[in-house]
Amino acid sequence: MNVILLQCTPEPERLVALAARLCYSPAALSDLQEDVSRKDVRKLVRRVLSMGHASVLEHVVFTYGVEGISRATSHQLVRHRIASYSQQSQRYVSAGFGYVTPKTIAEKPLRGKFEKHMKSSAALYEEMVKSGVPAEDARFVLPNATETKILITMNARELHHFFALRLCRRAQWEIREMARRMLAIAWEKAPLLFESAGPGCVRGRCPEGKMTCGDPAGVRGEIAALKAAAR
Repeated sequence: MNVILLQCTPEPERLVALAARLCYSPAALSDLQEDVSRKDVRKLVRRVLSMGHASVLEHVVFTYGVEGISRATSHQLVRHRIASYSQQSQRYVSAGFGYVTPKTIAEKPLRGKFEKHMKSSAALYEEMVKSGVPAEDARFVLPNATETKILITMNARELHHFFALRLCRRAQWEIREMARRMLAIAWEKAPLLFESAGPGCVRGRCPEGKMTCGDPAGVRGEIAALKAAAR
C-alpha cells in the first residue's frame, strides 16, 4: 500500500481561523487577515473544535493518491459520500493483475490455495481478453483482492468523520491501515486541526457499546504514537 498527499489547502489552520473569525467578528473582509498571529490561530481553531463548529473545517481540502489497496477496501472507502474519487477503471485499463493477501491468510497453510486461486483468476481474465471478451466483462472473474488505485479528495470535516470510523479497532484492517497513513500525513500538515482526530475513545467514552474492543487506553496510545511519529 502506498498513500501520498497530492495537494492540500495552503495554510489550512490559518484559513480555518479566518473562517471562524468571520463568523464571530464584525470586521470587514479586507480586515480579517490583519494581525492574526499564530497564537490567535491556535486559540480560534481550538475554540471552534471544542464548540463543535465544524463547518469552518470544510474550507480545507486534502487530496490523496492511494495505490496497492484491494477492491474490497475501495468499496468501503466510497461509502464516505462527502468526498470525490477517481479510480482506475477496470473497463478501460487491462493492467497487470496484482492482489492483496490478508495477513490472516498469509500465515496459514491455506495460503498456497489462495495464491493458486489468484493465479487461476488472472489466467482466465487474460484468456478472456485475448479471445475478444471486453475488459468490462472479463473483469467479472476478478476477485475482491484485486489491487486498485484511487485519488481521494476530502475536506477536513469529512476527514475527521472518516478517521473516527476507520481508525477504530473494529474497522477492517486494510482500510484502517490506509486511514492511519492518511492521518499521519494530515497531522503533519495541520497538527492543530487534527490533534483530536481518531476514534471516539480518543476524545471520551467508546461509542461502540457492547461491540467495544475493551481497550480504549491502548487505542489512545496507538493514535498518540502515530501522531508523534509524524512530527
